[in-house]
Amino acid sequence: MKIAVIGQSLFGQEVYKELRKEGHTIVGVFTIPDKDGKADPLGTEAEKDGVAVFKFPRWRVKGQAIPEVVAQYKATGAELNVLPFCSQFIPMEVIDHPKHGSIIYHPSLLPLHRGASAINWTLIHGDKKGGFTVFWADDGLDTGPILLQRECDVEPNDTVNTIYKRFLFPEGIKGTVDAVRLIAEGKAPRITQPQEGATYECIQKKDNAKIDWSQTAEALHNWIRGNDKVPGAWAEVDGQKVTFYGSSLVDAGTKMDGQSLEIAGASRPGVITKAGLVLFGNDGKALMVKNLQFEDGKMIAAAQYFSSGSSAAVELTEEEKTFAEQMRAVWQSILSNVSHIEESTDFFKSGATSMDVVRLVEEVKLRTSSCQLQNEDIYMNTTYHDFIQMCVRKLRGEDGEEELVVDHVEKDINHMTIKMPHQLFINGEFVDAEGGKTYKTINPTDGTVICEVSLAQISDVDKSVAAAKEAFEEGEWGKMNPRDRGRLIYKLADLMEQHQEELATIEAIDSGAVYTLALKTHVGMSIQTFRYFAGWCDKIQGSTIPINQARPNRNLTFTKKEPIGVCAIVIPWNYPLMMLAWKTAACLAAGNTIVLKPAQVTPLTALKFAELAARAGLPKGVINILPGAGALVGQRLSDHPDVRKLGFTGSTEIGKHIMKSCAVSNVKKVSLELGGKSPLIIFSDCDMDKAVRMGMSSVFFNKGENCIAAGRLFVEDTIHDQFVKKVVEEVNKMKIGDPLDRSTDHGPQNHKAHLDKLVEFCQTGVKEGATLICGSKQIQRPGFFFEPTVFTDVQDHMYIAKEESFGPVMIISKFKGDDVDDVLRRANATEYGLASGVFTRDISKALYVSDKLNAGTVFVNTYNKTDVASPFGGFKQSGFGKDLGQDALNEYLKTKAVTIEY
Repeated sequence: MKIAVIGQSLFGQEVYKELRKEGHTIVGVFTIPDKDGKADPLGTEAEKDGVAVFKFPRWRVKGQAIPEVVAQYKATGAELNVLPFCSQFIPMEVIDHPKHGSIIYHPSLLPLHRGASAINWTLIHGDKKGGFTVFWADDGLDTGPILLQRECDVEPNDTVNTIYKRFLFPEGIKGTVDAVRLIAEGKAPRITQPQEGATYECIQKKDNAKIDWSQTAEALHNWIRGNDKVPGAWAEVDGQKVTFYGSSLVDAGTKMDGQSLEIAGASRPGVITKAGLVLFGNDGKALMVKNLQFEDGKMIAAAQYFSSGSSAAVELTEEEKTFAEQMRAVWQSILSNVSHIEESTDFFKSGATSMDVVRLVEEVKLRTSSCQLQNEDIYMNTTYHDFIQMCVRKLRGEDGEEELVVDHVEKDINHMTIKMPHQLFINGEFVDAEGGKTYKTINPTDGTVICEVSLAQISDVDKSVAAAKEAFEEGEWGKMNPRDRGRLIYKLADLMEQHQEELATIEAIDSGAVYTLALKTHVGMSIQTFRYFAGWCDKIQGSTIPINQARPNRNLTFTKKEPIGVCAIVIPWNYPLMMLAWKTAACLAAGNTIVLKPAQVTPLTALKFAELAARAGLPKGVINILPGAGALVGQRLSDHPDVRKLGFTGSTEIGKHIMKSCAVSNVKKVSLELGGKSPLIIFSDCDMDKAVRMGMSSVFFNKGENCIAAGRLFVEDTIHDQFVKKVVEEVNKMKIGDPLDRSTDHGPQNHKAHLDKLVEFCQTGVKEGATLICGSKQIQRPGFFFEPTVFTDVQDHMYIAKEESFGPVMIISKFKGDDVDDVLRRANATEYGLASGVFTRDISKALYVSDKLNAGTVFVNTYNKTDVASPFGGFKQSGFGKDLGQDALNEYLKTKAVTIEY
């Protein structure tokens, strides 16, 4: 068909583009005149295609059509007029002229809300259903016959902006194009609008958007959201008009501590809280608004009402000055009517529109992934100076919507001042545990108390799960574009890197990890893990599957990978930060929310991580950290009906208990990385020096507190004595001492109970008759130090040959090199199957052994070489499921199959 498009805005532009894709000929585009030298998007798009564009300032004068305007229109030869987002009065001489007449898009379910402010009134009236109508134009006001209608649910906290972006814009474009298709096919209905239920409301303007306080909280909420963003509901506060934005209803149990704010006409004063301004209806119930705008156009976060003028300007670094000049050029290109962008240049007073806001947000994204802006950020920082200050604070991680309050424990140590949170982290805040319960976390180097840490209770678990559930189902995280989610995770990794020395120092004093190892592995690999999974966020996808077709129908089946929801993560004490990263990074990349219980003896890096996550901009409730006892916190997470996945690293005994609890509670998905007794087979044709070096690392790395540590070495008999001699020589060279000393090789065991178990383990080996070559002593000094220990002549039936030591104890057995299958039988004679290794120069032998070893990881001529891209997990009673690599994502995703018949 030959179509004239009469309208404006991005909506009109998209309808125009879709109509052309459908094969229609656009004979003319009629849009509004340029504003401040800027053309409307519809006209700009049509001009690019060489379509005739008309920009009449008006079509009528004193109610009469302008003849020359009508003549220019008629000359196009249109067979149908399509009016998407038309704000001008079009005379009936134009409406009735085409062969097929004219159709108009209207954003309400007619006959409800006739008039120009239909979306506003849908919300103001608290309608549960909204939608749009495409109708045939007549000489009434939105009274013509209905051609097509589509409806949607109106969510409790929808605004004009959210319902427009979610439904009215994308579905309205499709609906308008569908209506044209029906006309072209001769199938378009003309349904007379009923008079019953018909409403017409006035246009919402600033002067009639004043709040009437003699209403319920829900009515006030509907009025404020119904006027957000235009024209803005307002009230008198401190003698000036203040406009309210971002309204939501408040639960009865929400804390309302804050500073009182008198509001003219309100039934009671408002309260400025950390979360926003709490307002009250005449029914005593409450609502909260997020942002406030003053008469001069300045917008602030409502929480900052009493402190908005106190923040000093930050001084820019050279790099930040370069960014500022780049953004000055962007402002100049948008505000082409302004000769020069000054510090005081106001974006909106200079003619910028909402479309320009979108462009500015995207221009910033192109230049720096670590500065993620929302449209509201532009509205709240309208001058160039304020805009740059806001961007720089975001780049520095200082941009929280409300200030993150952290009661740090500070210590001057390791040539720096470390700042450690010590409270629970729930729903974006550091809070005390229920009842103020705490416990002492101990420095294993000297046995001193580092600080008192909040001890989570059952009620704290329930609060955390509720926060995580809300963040997933209703919050920003669950609705976030995957690429934006990836940018936030990457920003978190950047912040961790900026704080890597502090994190490594905390890890050293809390877990006994040697500082240099903590810097490289505990912290370094954690950063790598978050960066790796940040890249996966926008690459999670399903597949299309051919299925049997029942002719004459056809079928299409496709799968979707979806996040699971609230995930509980329970981690051990040997790598406190790295174990957190291995599970949390994949869980977040998949789009889930988290409640994490760190080991009770090593909570501090997890709490520091929570602080960095908040400063990186992860929304409230996405990450919750609960130090506490496994029997209480871990058990409640296993039992909780709203937790849908539990990832656990720890002992096989506890893993079995968790698996049972998860099954009984709600059959939640589980992944378990449990104990190990990893065999390392060293053949006589190995590179001896490398085998000794790697054999040492396989046992003594991280003080032996390593889940994949080689729990038993099988050394070929012809090189056994030589191997043992070299190992003892190297052990005697190891420096045992302060983990913060850069020359230290071997730090303290993590905690006293574990040290006692190591002593008992080695005493058992001595009693069984294994030969103790060196070590096996608790060092008599402050702290939890244990000597690297070597046993030989270990027989298969011995306790130390079968059980995991989880410490610096090397267990060596001989084997005969002419019977490879026998040593494999001995190596596999364990219920564990986490890792394994083989040293040989014979590639055929190496491949044969790696095939036969029954473990999730096999190292050949190396050991401990884990990588963020390589899946990690065990067989048998070492558990199931994978950390790291692409496989880890599947642990935190569910697969949905969709089948369509057509």
